[in-house]
Amino acid sequence: MSDVSSANLGTERVLYGYWRSSAAYRVRIALHHKNLPFENVPVSLVNGEQRSAEHLARNPQGLVPALVDRGATFTQSLAICEYLDEAYPDTPRLLPSHPAERAGVRAMAQLVACDIHPLCNLRVLKYLEAELGQDADGKKAWVARWLHDGLAALETLAEPVAGDYLFGDTVTLADVFLAPQLYNARRFDADLAPYPLLRRIDETLAELPSFQAAEPSRQPDAQ
Repeated sequence: MSDVSSANLGTERVLYGYWRSSAAYRVRIALHHKNLPFENVPVSLVNGEQRSAEHLARNPQGLVPALVDRGATFTQSLAICEYLDEAYPDTPRLLPSHPAERAGVRAMAQLVACDIHPLCNLRVLKYLEAELGQDADGKKAWVARWLHDGLAALETLAEPVAGDYLFGDTVTLADVFLAPQLYNARRFDADLAPYPLLRRIDETLAELPSFQAAEPSRQPDAQ
């Protein structure tokens, strides 16, 4: 499904994001997977639009994404995806019904969202350069350090439970978080050879229409 105008579909669901933001990428995947139409409104992180008064009113952190749905505004990609799963239970679910399985999927998603991504995002890399004097090689080494810690753990977590996807044979929240993280890893030329399971699943996900529609290069603000 392509991004479409909310006005044409009678919905007020709007996603404020940036084409290369892995957090916004996750929410796009979730929306497409659950067949929920939305308007995609770009917020340029390069031009500093995330710090505008208009955007800070949506997200006081000055980050993306922010999702407006049913008259409410939601932030933080993990919270948004779980909200979508709970608010639209008749669409394809991202979390299993069994509590233990649900906890396993959440652990994988949180490993990416809480332990890898925050250390490798744009504002951290800018701080490394501006405040700590790191050049491109220094930033690349920093990213590789935290990527490999997290991806090695994720590979191990997935080994006993993976099927076609990270947790069994159904797309879950774990997969929604995996694909954008590996996209980021490739941006930094990270060596993904040590993670054959993650790479195999990522290749499978890349064939799904919902993941293809959410891919950064297909977004209206892609550069």
